[in-house]
Amino acid sequence: MSEDESAVVTEIDGKVGHILLNRPEAMNAITVELGRRLDHALRRLAGITSVIVIRGAGGNFSVGGDFNELERLRAAGPEALAPLFDNFARACATIGELPVPVVAAVEGYAMAGGFELMQSCDIALVRSDARLADNHVNFGQVPGGGGSVRLPRLAGLPRALGHLLSGERLTGAQAVAWGIAYRDFEPGEFESGIAEFAARLATKAPAALAGIKSLVRAGVELPLDRALLRERDAVIAHVSGADAAAGIAGFTTRE
Repeated sequence: MSEDESAVVTEIDGKVGHILLNRPEAMNAITVELGRRLDHALRRLAGITSVIVIRGAGGNFSVGGDFNELERLRAAGPEALAPLFDNFARACATIGELPVPVVAAVEGYAMAGGFELMQSCDIALVRSDARLADNHVNFGQVPGGGGSVRLPRLAGLPRALGHLLSGERLTGAQAVAWGIAYRDFEPGEFESGIAEFAARLATKAPAALAGIKSLVRAGVELPLDRALLRERDAVIAHVSGADAAAGIAGFTTRE
């Protein structure tokens, strides 16, 4: 198997699909091929699992774009650069479109594009000592994986601008406080915490998971009145259908 072929590795454990960014020697830096294979892995696992967990090999999530590849593509001109950003952007966008929850399991470094990938996921679980940053500015660069758009929506404009313009690092615990991550785990609890969370999420009704994800993702982009109307229509359609029957029966018969 070539390096390109092994850049993204998938595994299925029951109802949980695992995606491993597998370039540990480069701290899982993002290449044209990694972006393409990440998108493919997400789409494939979404059809056969209930939850997808993304993590990086070698104790790091991802340090962002691969500077060696970036330099090579720059030499070939702007058109050669496009696939690097387009493939990664497509994978990040795919996460929001899938019906299953996508969880980022973040440890070590999550920088630049790695931090942007974390923001793209539905849920981010982080080690408390993880080192996170959109550090593009530290290298005289601008965000290219959605960081200038997603971070203000997650953390608010003052924090987003302060962070993007300074390039200062955050810990996993700070990311939770900022609303960028859902939960942080101490180093000794990280592996078990990720496994238990994913397993518990996989027990939820798939239609409910897909419905909630869709409502939230669409709702934040809509005016309040339209988002509430969309939720009203969705809940009526859901409760009227067969997918909700078991849950309603279980609720009404519970003592």
